[in-house]
Amino acid sequence: MINKLPHTMPGPVIYGAMILGLLAAVAFRILTIVEALNPAWVRPIWYFAVLGYIVFFTYRYFITEKRKRIITANGLREKVKTGKELTDDDRELLNYVLSSVVKSKEHINYIFIVAVSLLVVAADILLTIWYS
Repeated sequence: MINKLPHTMPGPVIYGAMILGLLAAVAFRILTIVEALNPAWVRPIWYFAVLGYIVFFTYRYFITEKRKRIITANGLREKVKTGKELTDDDRELLNYVLSSVVKSKEHINYIFIVAVSLLVVAADILLTIWYS
């Protein structure tokens, strides 16, 4: 049982992680274009992308583990599944987990990564055709 009720991350942390994840995603996706235009920038951009992903995915890992730990340590799935009465603490913990999922900005990352990936693939194809 978790004795202390958790808190969601402050807005600046949530948005900071999201922005870092988006910038790292863009950095990875522009590497082929940068290589064609200015190869000297490939390595610095690649390092930024890798380090950005390390920070971003470490943050996401800890958020996910925190949610799972709260659910497991307090038997919340079993209580909900069996219809067992929920305590006030159980309700607060469930509210935290649900609020955390709703507040998460990961869906923006997914949409953004797909859109940028499509744009960069199209740009790379056009540059390949143009410079061939």
